[in-house]
Amino acid sequence: MAVGEPEVRPGGATEQAVLRISIAATLLVAALGIGFGLLSGSFAIVFDGVYSLIDACMTMAGLLVVRLIARSTAGDLRDRRLVERFTMGFWHLEPIVLGVDGLLLTGAAVYALIGAIDGFMSGGRELQFGRATAYALITTVACFGMWLFGLHANRHLRSSFVALDAKGWLMSGLITAALLAAFAGGWLVQGTRWSWVTPYIDPAVLALVCLVIIPMPLGTIRQALADILLVTPPDLKRHVDEVARDVVARYGFLDHRAYVARVGRGRQIEVAFIVPPGAPARTLEEWDRLRDEIGEAIGGDTPDRWLTIVFTADPEWAD
Repeated sequence: MAVGEPEVRPGGATEQAVLRISIAATLLVAALGIGFGLLSGSFAIVFDGVYSLIDACMTMAGLLVVRLIARSTAGDLRDRRLVERFTMGFWHLEPIVLGVDGLLLTGAAVYALIGAIDGFMSGGRELQFGRATAYALITTVACFGMWLFGLHANRHLRSSFVALDAKGWLMSGLITAALLAAFAGGWLVQGTRWSWVTPYIDPAVLALVCLVIIPMPLGTIRQALADILLVTPPDLKRHVDEVARDVVARYGFLDHRAYVARVGRGRQIEVAFIVPPGAPARTLEEWDRLRDEIGEAIGGDTPDRWLTIVFTADPEWAD
């Protein structure tokens, strides 16, 4: 599909539009985080801003991949060099971006955890709790609002990028909600007999939040690695085998071989049918009609399906 004519899913939203809105909101939150963090002296807030900035950069990369996939599947790529160099499409870029995104977010959280432990052991940090609390309140509302927006949009889009983006907003919302509770508590205990704990609030809450969010992208990283390594999805392989066995039985073929993989949103399916030697000849049009029948039985005839069906009397061509 063309960039200027994005596919409209039920509900009126498009994947690219959702990601653009998310990028704009993320950049705003990142700027607020870094600015308020420096003003208030909070490493936790600075980390929140940097975390959002990383998320925005990876969302931009995801948007670029979405546009490439959309244009290539619609045959709208006018750059002949790209077409010639990526004749198999751009689906493989999606799990790469998702995996790098998850690794960067996890790495940032691990680094922040180490910094929080160091800050706690060195006596903590003095904060401007009023500014820190104001930032945490504004950002918490924004993050949870964007999380709900992403969830609502992805009910129709069913996009891995939008799902990861919504998860990122949830993670950011949890971070800032914890910061809000901690900063508000620190503000309240100032000038009381509990004021000695205030320098430790920033590193303590940062460490707690990091421990919570570090495992969250692991599922995305695991799925991205499975897609990159072309791990066969069991349910898709089972379905293709069922269709192929039925075709073998009905048309008197000897056997079949099926090879399937999930690469991002793309599904690559190759099925080879072994025809008995000396079987009656068929016209090319008859073989094509049989291919159409098999393709309909497999289903999922979208631009993101790469289906190859071959017929051979030599098993070596099928293996």
